[in-house]
Amino acid sequence: MSATNACPRILVVDDEAHLRELLEITLIKMGLDVDSAENISHARSYLAKKTYSLVLTDMRLPDGSGMELVAEVNALYKSTPIAVITAFGSADNAVVALKAGAFDYVSKPVALDQLRKLVRSALDMNEVALKGPQTPEAAQVIPDSFLIGRSAGMQAVREQISRLARSMAPVIITGESGSGKELAAREIHCRSARANKPFIAVNCGAIPETLMEAEFFGYRKGAFTGAADDREGFFQAANGGTLMLDEVADLPLAMQVKLLRAIQERSIRKVGATAEEAVDVRIISATHQNLSTCVAEGRFRQDLYYRLNVIELHLPPLRERLEDIADLSAAILNKLSTDTIHISDAALHALSGYDFPGNVRELENILERALAFANDSCIQVVDLAMRGKQKIDYPLQDDVVITMPERIENAPQPLISNLLSSAELPCSLPAFLESIEAEMIRRALLQTNNNRTQAAELLGISFRQLRYQIQKLKIQE
Repeated sequence: MSATNACPRILVVDDEAHLRELLEITLIKMGLDVDSAENISHARSYLAKKTYSLVLTDMRLPDGSGMELVAEVNALYKSTPIAVITAFGSADNAVVALKAGAFDYVSKPVALDQLRKLVRSALDMNEVALKGPQTPEAAQVIPDSFLIGRSAGMQAVREQISRLARSMAPVIITGESGSGKELAAREIHCRSARANKPFIAVNCGAIPETLMEAEFFGYRKGAFTGAADDREGFFQAANGGTLMLDEVADLPLAMQVKLLRAIQERSIRKVGATAEEAVDVRIISATHQNLSTCVAEGRFRQDLYYRLNVIELHLPPLRERLEDIADLSAAILNKLSTDTIHISDAALHALSGYDFPGNVRELENILERALAFANDSCIQVVDLAMRGKQKIDYPLQDDVVITMPERIENAPQPLISNLLSSAELPCSLPAFLESIEAEMIRRALLQTNNNRTQAAELLGISFRQLRYQIQKLKIQE
């Protein structure tokens, strides 16, 4: 069957005749063709003869388990999504099925609205797959990927994301701070059938505990002091799309309980409301912490951990893919400036010799600073504030240490000697170095009658660098 010129066909596998009939009627009313099977053997015969846009199977069947069918469909009919019907309260079975490769699940008694959403998601996913790359060569290259790099590690990540985009299973993204976890979450969303729906990213560590429930679930007018109007929460804002829970390990235990219920029941209750409302949200979590350790220490609920950690995507740190530095640098500079900015081979070599504890975020910070110092639209090693293969130790947001050459006449040697020979260590090393730096700049300006261009030449730095330091150190000319 061609999905482009024929009506999508669904295979329903369940041993309860009345449930099969209910599902058939619902799906036919949606304009779909339906085949029904009462056991695994019957389902296999259908699958061998026809192509399906979705297989919907019960977990308990007379001649085996629905998990067997999940495994077979994933192995033999890779382009066919399969969803499972679980018994009421069998949340663990749903997690097991999702881990095994099930596209999604619906619980008994089957809520028809939820079933329709599941079916539409599967059909949308098939449509997205048909529009995707048609050749292995094209599939290896993702020109519009948020995750830049040709290293083996990043290629593996992108391949895994392509598979994750074909499922509605919860995903947890792990990796060090600055490694690109939110970008990976956005890519999963953009490559999924939910791409045209909202993507809402929430930093769980940035919300005060007293406001958490209202922020996540919304509230009714008058629910508390200051609630002047009804307000939607993060779940409602992401309805139909994806909700990313960044730094999920920072959630307090009381909120973890409420989040678990919302994920399991696929419904939320606003603060001050008496009734629950259904929500259709795919959950993607992210953390730089080890969640299993958090569970062992009692800081994170084990049941929520298993709910979120259905599929794990790990992002490698930048130090493990230094071959991507050139591509990353080009992309970052293109984002930072509308002008064409080059980076010298020596500067790239210097960057490639650094281990980047702050990962891609730190690389972006270094390049943004270097861009302010660069001359002739080309970033050199000196602009990076690095010495050899070791970056100078300075706070990422505030300080740039300049190497002061021996070119200034009447340099303040007594001042430096006195400071260095002091028996006491300085209370603040950055302040100590700034005082020396400021004095050197003042003397250079004095020697050149406040001619910044000449002062910069004496100091062996660029005019931009000098101007930046004068502003930062608040030097009066």
